[in-house]
Amino acid sequence: MPEISIRGRRMPESPIRKLAPYAEIAKKKGLKVYHLNIGQPDIKSPEIAIEAIKNIDLDIIEYGPSAGYESYRKKLAQFYTKQDVKVAFEDIMITTGGSEALLFALGSIMDPGDEVIIPEPFYANYHAFSEESSATVIPVISNIESGFTLPTIEEFEKAITPKTKAILICNPNNPTGYLYSESEINQLGELVKKHDLFLIADEVYREFIYDERDKHFSVMNLKGIEQNVIMIDSVSKRYSMCGARIGCMVTKNREVIAAAMKFAQARLCPPTIEQIACEAAIDTPQSYFDEVISEYKERRDTLISELNKIEGIIITTPKAAFYCIAQLPVDNTDDFAQWLLESYNSNGETVMVAPAGGFYSTPGVGLNQVRIAYVLKKEDLTRAVQILKDAIPIYNSEKNHLVLKSTAN
Repeated sequence: MPEISIRGRRMPESPIRKLAPYAEIAKKKGLKVYHLNIGQPDIKSPEIAIEAIKNIDLDIIEYGPSAGYESYRKKLAQFYTKQDVKVAFEDIMITTGGSEALLFALGSIMDPGDEVIIPEPFYANYHAFSEESSATVIPVISNIESGFTLPTIEEFEKAITPKTKAILICNPNNPTGYLYSESEINQLGELVKKHDLFLIADEVYREFIYDERDKHFSVMNLKGIEQNVIMIDSVSKRYSMCGARIGCMVTKNREVIAAAMKFAQARLCPPTIEQIACEAAIDTPQSYFDEVISEYKERRDTLISELNKIEGIIITTPKAAFYCIAQLPVDNTDDFAQWLLESYNSNGETVMVAPAGGFYSTPGVGLNQVRIAYVLKKEDLTRAVQILKDAIPIYNSEKNHLVLKSTAN
């Protein structure tokens, strides 16, 4: 093999998926695995989207426009306008999932060595996408004690250097479930304006807000910095269509759109059939969302109530999305999560969690935390947390025994 530098070696592992082989082995042993590790909703996709796929009348599934079908973009613009986010269809580029939208955004505005500031913990793939764009992640830490509120503007100021090109946030937040307030978004807007930076906001979870007093405030509504703002969105969670892989990048900055178009042309076009389904999904009745949000609110409340029964746990109630970060009374959740799949079962059942260390880029932070996705039915969440509760003291006892044995030798 020729001596080359394989850039992929620097790519971080996914804390969500890296333990998947252990889960598969556990299942082959006959164990039932409760998946708390991944945000794959079990809610049915809208019937109107499924019917659109079933009724497709095409002789050829041909290439579409690189920016996505104009009919879908126009319908999306109307959808956002109804949510008080006023954009034109020309401001929207359809992408292969929200992931590609973020890759296009970073690739369009970042040069090699440029820096992007991200409050952590953050969605683990942000690090991977930054690496793909040859950009450097500069973390600004939020903490569980404060409920993962936005770090102070002073902390952001300290992180800004001549290489800083953008600030990236997720609102509502994955993995913490925190919802940034209008005041916090406005503070970021002022900072972006002061330093002439880009503000990128992943707003994929905008519908998943559980308390009536809480409202989502889009960065697209910030005044005076319209050219500095980029919004990322996706159908994955909104319509429980994760496998459709359709997202979009939204910005009023025509230079960014033009730059992103070069990436879009290089990958030819977003998926054709999925766009047809997503265009139909926009007509999903409000009753669908009312039922979904009500269900997730009950799941959230069930999860938090059950988790609080675990001695030594630290957790805050998420305001939005369908994730939370829990600090467990164990030293290393990477080891604990693997142990759950390899060495533990309760009546033929075990649990898979996502170690939270992978949601931080600061070394050594989050090692005793996990991200939990509450996408299971309430009874399954209750059972999964009971397994966790029973497993923790057994795990700690085994680890203490090994330490004592090692010390004795």
